[in-house]
Amino acid sequence: MSAEMIDLILEDAAEKMDAAVDHGRREFSTIRTGRASSALFERLTAEAYGVEMKLQELAGFSVPEARQLVVTPHDAANLDVIERAIANANMGLNPSNDGRVIRLNFPQLTEERRRELVKVVRALSEDAKQRVNGVRRAARKDLEDLEHDGGVSKNDIQRGEDRLDELKNEHIAKIESAQAQKEKELMEV
Repeated sequence: MSAEMIDLILEDAAEKMDAAVDHGRREFSTIRTGRASSALFERLTAEAYGVEMKLQELAGFSVPEARQLVVTPHDAANLDVIERAIANANMGLNPSNDGRVIRLNFPQLTEERRRELVKVVRALSEDAKQRVNGVRRAARKDLEDLEHDGGVSKNDIQRGEDRLDELKNEHIAKIESAQAQKEKELMEV
């Protein structure tokens, strides 16, 4: 039974660490590089039909060129609402519509702006790592509680803690890899 409890704690920790890595990656995707991407608009909402809705629910996105994004509303009546939401998002983009679609041209990022965005990515990466470390701390406490409650050997707890450290290191490496990839994208001209 003791090994099963340790396995449950480790499985739960692994799932939560996976969620922290995924959250970090989603955060990275919201940072604008010089390329067009609909991921920038995942968090944006607009009021349509009397309720707040995500832009993905209101429109389709396509990338005809590397630096252009075309937003096609599912309902033409929402064109102005979507355009306003994009304009108010302070992304440095100027939406223009032709009555049917909204075109967004992504300007080249300046060197200074690229460096600022790299700092933002590093901060987001640090936040994701802190989440992983928090999961590790909580799981380690659960393992210690198992030990204090008795019935679990010190060796089993030590093996569980060693595996927990391996999990933490694997997830931190995933975050660092995603961070490096995003920084590379940002610094490409």
